[in-house]
Amino acid sequence: MSLQSPQKTVETIPEATVLFAGDSGDGMQLTGSQFTLATAYARNDLATLPDFPAEIRAPAGTTYGVSGFQLHFGSVNIRTPGDEVDLLVAMNPAALKVNLHRVRPGGAILVNVDAFVKRDLDLAGYDANPLEDGSLRPYQVFEVQLTMMTREALKDSGLGQKEIDRSKNMFALGLALWLYSRPMEPALDWIQQKFKKTPEILDANLHLLKKGFHFGETTEDFITRFEVRPAKLEPGKYRAIRGAQALALGLVAASRASGLPIFYGSYPITPASDILHELSRYKNFGVMTFQAEDEIAAVGAALGASFGGSLGVTATSGPGLALKAETVGLGVMTELPLVIVNMQRGGPSTGLPTKTEQSDLLQALYGRNGEAPLPILAASTPGDCFETAYEACRIAVKYMTPVILLADGYLGTGSEPWRIPDPDQLAAFNVEFTTKTNREVDGQDVFLPYVRDEKTLSRPWVKPGTKGLEHRLGGLEKQHETGNVSYDPANHEFMVKLRAEKVERVTQDIPPTKIYGEASGDVLVVGWGSTRGTVEAAVERARAKGLKVGSIHLRYISPLPPDLGEIFGRFEHLLVPEINDGQLVRVLRDRFLLPFVPLNKIQGLPFKASEIVAKIEELLTQ
Repeated sequence: MSLQSPQKTVETIPEATVLFAGDSGDGMQLTGSQFTLATAYARNDLATLPDFPAEIRAPAGTTYGVSGFQLHFGSVNIRTPGDEVDLLVAMNPAALKVNLHRVRPGGAILVNVDAFVKRDLDLAGYDANPLEDGSLRPYQVFEVQLTMMTREALKDSGLGQKEIDRSKNMFALGLALWLYSRPMEPALDWIQQKFKKTPEILDANLHLLKKGFHFGETTEDFITRFEVRPAKLEPGKYRAIRGAQALALGLVAASRASGLPIFYGSYPITPASDILHELSRYKNFGVMTFQAEDEIAAVGAALGASFGGSLGVTATSGPGLALKAETVGLGVMTELPLVIVNMQRGGPSTGLPTKTEQSDLLQALYGRNGEAPLPILAASTPGDCFETAYEACRIAVKYMTPVILLADGYLGTGSEPWRIPDPDQLAAFNVEFTTKTNREVDGQDVFLPYVRDEKTLSRPWVKPGTKGLEHRLGGLEKQHETGNVSYDPANHEFMVKLRAEKVERVTQDIPPTKIYGEASGDVLVVGWGSTRGTVEAAVERARAKGLKVGSIHLRYISPLPPDLGEIFGRFEHLLVPEINDGQLVRVLRDRFLLPFVPLNKIQGLPFKASEIVAKIEELLTQ
């Protein structure tokens, strides 16, 4: 009598959340990125959450050295990286300990059982082996000898032990691709390109990827594999894109639409450095990138480029924005276009360099000496970084002012499917440099640098060297129209209010605010920045429970949209979720004198939709 292997089945599911976790040297970000690429090829909607330590090589085996990559994908509309994990791939005990709370009851945990030895258990802080003490009973646990099978598969490869052990993530990737019916071809193509100069590494990774995929086919541990059908996306051409990539492309698109060359002055800082890496690839579009010796030099060079007739751009995080403050104020006084991108992270000081936060809003609004208002825009999704970057450039040039664009680490490193826009559908971006005199003084035609456009209050932009239009700019207060240095008290007050009014006139470019969900009712959730997906997912869940809930999301933080007061009046409760200790809520209370309720999270992680739903329900039971 022969024993037959159980028949494998395929279960179709609408969505799934997978989390790869291990040491920072285990290649979890690479593994997650390749799984994401395969998911994009499978035409699923998706959202990702990379989560990694600040140290380049954090202590191996420790909980604070764990690197993770979470991916939520489906045939349905995906708005968040997922509240709960369906499959956790844990490469060592520390990865299991850090991320076990994310796994849903009944969810699956795939562990590299070879790593669950006394030394690694001690480093992770386990008193007993969780694979043996019954603590994992609420979950489906799959013990796979990833290290042993990797070593066995590559024993004749000629590679050293360290190189072999570092390759086990490819085995795990192949197995995960099989488990969720992902195509293997994108990863195969990537390996071919990545390691084409090192044939032995190339062959090893190809072999392990296929070995992991075939292990899923042949082992009796996995009886069921899952299939997630393609999502019904709006027709068009798509690509998976990270926020940093989209932001760089938005800047390039603004350059092409306006005819202005981009000058990007930057100093490396996490998580803004990726923008420099991305923009450096677009030199063929006339983009000039400059890595300065410090943050002050970077913004000074960018402002100088704007004075010279280019579009100056700089990017940083909170610590760098503090250093750039004086030069940004100079941009306010000289009234030159300048785009400052702040990829926010946890603070204060060095804080949490690789963790996300929305804690620089008040710094963007008020973090300059004197009265120095400027427009502030906030991107809401990785793909929205493109449109927001384009709009920030357009506003900066149209109103001749510095503009701050707020994003954060979650947006910069997270990814989603992005429908590539038609360039002809982008907002018009016309630029006119002044070439003629604009006043007659004492019978002579002269150029006055602070004569205003009647609609926007912007001053003229003149390229240095334009004959007959020589003028001075600087940080001292300017006399109205002439631009001469002025200490006159009445002129100073006039100019301060004039610059503020110019920023306020940006409201002319703000479209009507769109309400997601109910247009009036019990609760309005007011979001900004990277909370958008979670907020809208929470609104959907609340409405499914019969609650009258809507949401709005603010791209324009300064000035605020002019129709907000009317919208706020339609709802009984006003809830403001933020990944900080309550910053926008202060601004809204001050402006509208209404009882906005804060919901704050300061853990270096995005909100879960369930957290916002719970707060909505709490408001309605008070």
